[in-house]
Amino acid sequence: MDNDINYMLKAAAKATESVAALTLEQTNAILMDVAARLREESDAILAANRLDTEALLADRIGADSPGADRIGTDSPGAERIGADAVAADRQAAAAKIPGYDRLLLTSERISSIASDMEKVASLSSPLDRVLDSFTRPDGMKITKLSVPLGVVGVIYEARPNVTPDVFSLCLKSGNVCVLKGGSEAEHTNRCIVGIIASVLERHGVDTAACTLLPSSREAVSALLDAVGIVDVIIPRGSAGLIRFVRDNARVPVIETGAGICHTYFDRDGDLAKGVAIVNNAKTRRVSVCNALDCLIVHSERLSDLPALCSPLQENDVVIYADERAFAALEGRYPSHLLNAADESSFGTEYLDYKMSIRVVDSVEEAIAHIGRYGSRHSECIVSENRAAVELFWKRVDAACVYANVSTAFTDGAQFGFGAEIGISTQKLHARGPMALNELTTYKYLIEGNGQIRR
Repeated sequence: MDNDINYMLKAAAKATESVAALTLEQTNAILMDVAARLREESDAILAANRLDTEALLADRIGADSPGADRIGTDSPGAERIGADAVAADRQAAAAKIPGYDRLLLTSERISSIASDMEKVASLSSPLDRVLDSFTRPDGMKITKLSVPLGVVGVIYEARPNVTPDVFSLCLKSGNVCVLKGGSEAEHTNRCIVGIIASVLERHGVDTAACTLLPSSREAVSALLDAVGIVDVIIPRGSAGLIRFVRDNARVPVIETGAGICHTYFDRDGDLAKGVAIVNNAKTRRVSVCNALDCLIVHSERLSDLPALCSPLQENDVVIYADERAFAALEGRYPSHLLNAADESSFGTEYLDYKMSIRVVDSVEEAIAHIGRYGSRHSECIVSENRAAVELFWKRVDAACVYANVSTAFTDGAQFGFGAEIGISTQKLHARGPMALNELTTYKYLIEGNGQIRR
């Protein structure tokens, strides 16, 4: 197995030659063809995805679970309750499983993935851009030029949409991608990479330009140790995965960190905006890294807290409220969803229909709370006070800092980048949504006329 993986890694490095030979027109044609094939093969992708989602359900919903006898058409009583009721029960149970939404593909999501790939194809090339150019006093001309990173390794968990996103961004930026997906999405990933490989082959490109490693621990170890073969590794997933990669990789790592995201409703916040932003940031998709985890409220707006939280009831959002917030919500938010917060309630990325609430007495206190518990991902202030907004923008240390906008917009496609390879929370090389430009580095071209150094 190790020899097979090492062979795959070396083949990927070799494929950089094939990718480097592509013109911009050829690259764009490949991306457009893959996008078309994704739509054409939607049924096959969905069938593969069902194998993965069914395996997840079987693993997480045991026979002894409440209502388990109503999960599946072969279960006791299935004829009595009917197929529609079974499907409804199964969907309701699935929705509560952490990670299920990330794993799930639908026809609409596949179409969106294809559209993102077409958007990447329409963007300008990030390669061969002159970043700087100057001439020294001795006549030596120095040009700083953008070039590919080379071989980009991406380790990710149960998010099959990452597979085509990474491929499109890497190919457009002249890179080869080596993918190590999670075992939960193995069937889906293999189906998508198979489609990509067939298009690459038809265009005469080395299929190792998009290499999917086995979903084994040996593959992770080999990738992290691929010095001289892989140029950079980008982990995308849980805090535990990112920490493991950072601590064990011998190859350079760009962290795409976990998202512990806050929204601060200021003393001068607009209530209608706040209600919409809080609900959208929390409930649009709870399993993504830009979802809201903690609502911070100015103490002078405590009377508005029930209104801020009211729409959350529709999705049974569990709230962990500090003492003042609990008192403001008690009797005005469902008691079975309202809990007293403790220290562990803050600094937690819930990835679920859960969030915490903290009451503060000033914007400075809100900023201090974010500095202590945030992950430098996405933070928001809701305020009509320009001075408060500018202080928040200046003092909050995060990749994306919003004013009166939902943190759900931290996304490469929403930023107009076509797609993203991850949200970097570090400060070296890249920060925020990583797209085409972030997948390049640069080199210096020096031209002279026989100059020598004395």
